[in-house]
Amino acid sequence: MPLNPNELEAYCEAHSHTPSADLQALEKATHEQTDMPIMLVGGLEASLLRLLVRLSHARRILEIGTFTGYSALAMAEVLPAGGELITCDVNPESTAIARQFWAQSSHGEKISLKLGPALETLSTLDGAFDMIFIDADKTAYPAYWEACVPRLAPGGLLVVDNVFLGGQVLQPDSEAAQAVHRMNQMAQADERVECSMLSVRDGVLLAWKKR
Repeated sequence: MPLNPNELEAYCEAHSHTPSADLQALEKATHEQTDMPIMLVGGLEASLLRLLVRLSHARRILEIGTFTGYSALAMAEVLPAGGELITCDVNPESTAIARQFWAQSSHGEKISLKLGPALETLSTLDGAFDMIFIDADKTAYPAYWEACVPRLAPGGLLVVDNVFLGGQVLQPDSEAAQAVHRMNQMAQADERVECSMLSVRDGVLLAWKKR
């Protein structure tokens, strides 16, 4: 029987963790108030992120690329009390939606937003992170990789979204596709980490930093 990717994704989402009421409301607002709701990670990937936070026992998370704050809130919901999630973005409009919904959540106090270029923000932050999630400007993926791996605690997880870039990485003609493909190659060859690429939605790369 031929497999339909959209039907399989819907099946996976239906049989994974159900998003909280706060996340469902945020997803609805993202579709109503933004021009690019496709940028939302969605329930299936959010359920994966939540499990990764739990399994890694993360207490300090860095996110590069906030959009409307869905993934940040999904991860914050399973951060332990006293946990911290720092998220970076350059768009004050989409992050205004994020701030609104974080304020309504009992977990919003765990999240802090840094407006400005992520690489500049990262240079101002102290300490290591237990988990880093990259979902931002694709042309900067190689730079994000090089900046983030040293900031990851031993045994920490680096998670990168959109590593398929809609399949463009198979024939990387555009600048964005070339950058994502280059980062994928860098990750596979990087002896500081052990990585695995998952065919979840538009591709998710997991990298575990060696101790």
